[in-house]
Amino acid sequence: MSASPANIVLVGFMGTGKTTVSEALAAELGYPAIDLDVRIEEKAGQSIPEIFERDGEATFRALEDAVVREVAKGSAQIISCGGGIVKNPRNMELLGSTGTLFCLTATPETILERVGDETHRPLLDGDNRLERIRALLEERRVLYARIVEQVVTDGKSPQALAREIIGRLPGPSGD
Repeated sequence: MSASPANIVLVGFMGTGKTTVSEALAAELGYPAIDLDVRIEEKAGQSIPEIFERDGEATFRALEDAVVREVAKGSAQIISCGGGIVKNPRNMELLGSTGTLFCLTATPETILERVGDETHRPLLDGDNRLERIRALLEERRVLYARIVEQVVTDGKSPQALAREIIGRLPGPSGD
C-alpha cells in the first residue's frame, strides 16, 4: 500500500495570510483548501463571533477539536488553521502527524493593516488593536516558535509564498 500525499498545514496568527496562501497552494498543487474556521462555522450553524459571544471560547475550542479530528483523517489537503490552534498541543500533534506544519508570520503592523477594521475578530475587540495584536503575539510566541517551518509573509504575494512553501516540502525520499 503506497502512502497518500501528506497534508500541508498552515498555522499562524490572524492576518498572517493563512487562508490566502492556502488558496494559492491549492491552485498550484490541485489539493483542496480546507479552512478550519469555515468548517467550524458550518458545524455550529453560526459565525465564530456568534459562537464566542453566545457560548464562549471553550465551546469554540471544543468545536475546533472535533473539526481537527475529522480533517486529520484526510490526505493531500491544504489545511488553514485558526490562529489559536497552537494553544491545543493535542490538535497540533494530530495535524503535524498528517503532514508538514508551516507557521506563517508577519509583523504586528502588517497584521493590523491586513485585518483593518474587520469586525469578525473577537480577540481584537477593544480600543487599541495594535497593542492587542502585540499582546496576543507575545502570549503565543513560544507556541508558534515550536513549529520548525517558519514563513515570513510580509511584503510577499500569495503565489510567491506558495512557491516558497512547496520548495520546503519534504521530497519523495522523505528528506
